[in-house]
Amino acid sequence: MQQYNWIPVVTCLAYYVLIFKGKAIMADKEALSWRGRLAGWNFFLSAFSWMGVARTLPQLLHNLSTMSLRDNLCRDPQVTYGSGSTGLWVQLFILSKFPELMDTFFIVIHKKPLIFLHWYHHITVLLYCWHSYVTKSPPGIFFVVMNYSVHACMYGYYFLMAVRMKPKWFNPIIITCFQISQMIVGIGVTLVAFYYYMTDEKVGDEACHIQKENNVAAFIMYGSYLCLFLQFFIGRYFVSKKGKRGKKIA
Repeated sequence: MQQYNWIPVVTCLAYYVLIFKGKAIMADKEALSWRGRLAGWNFFLSAFSWMGVARTLPQLLHNLSTMSLRDNLCRDPQVTYGSGSTGLWVQLFILSKFPELMDTFFIVIHKKPLIFLHWYHHITVLLYCWHSYVTKSPPGIFFVVMNYSVHACMYGYYFLMAVRMKPKWFNPIIITCFQISQMIVGIGVTLVAFYYYMTDEKVGDEACHIQKENNVAAFIMYGSYLCLFLQFFIGRYFVSKKGKRGKKIA
């Protein structure tokens, strides 16, 4: 993966072109109805994510209980999460960002609204995850566990929606709150890691392995996600409801 850094770049460029080419092709066609395939796809991603949680969360909890926060955010990932079954599921997490691009395919063929947040998130997270993996980002396991957890719930919810079995008590605002919480924690982890990077005085193998460029990219990425998800949250759950109430009154 370190030798083929062009793969995610080319993939993202092709993805960007194809989603808008696909929208143009579908513009004068009837929306397809692939609900069954969509349900199967979401079930697979949810199951995969739950397995990822099961294989990476114990390692993160072990690290937090046996090492200082500084060591968790600074030590060589080969020591903290880069080997064994955890290392495998971290790599599978990175590689899963490629098939996850298929989410957009279903949006396009069903002629659903394709918002900026959706495709911007897919592109930037793929590029960032690949860069973090090949540069051996020490805080990586924090982000992996968080994303696995959120995706396990999110895709599970999408599956239930696709098969029309969503529990009445489960409000979709819960999923959005999970996503926003992930961004807040991501920003916090990034800031703490940068603090250790700036103040660390150890040398050699004991030095903080944070890479400045990757850390700054994480802060920009999570910061932009937080702004966009908050905008989505307010627009969907507050502004739209006010609009509906206004129409009923009128």
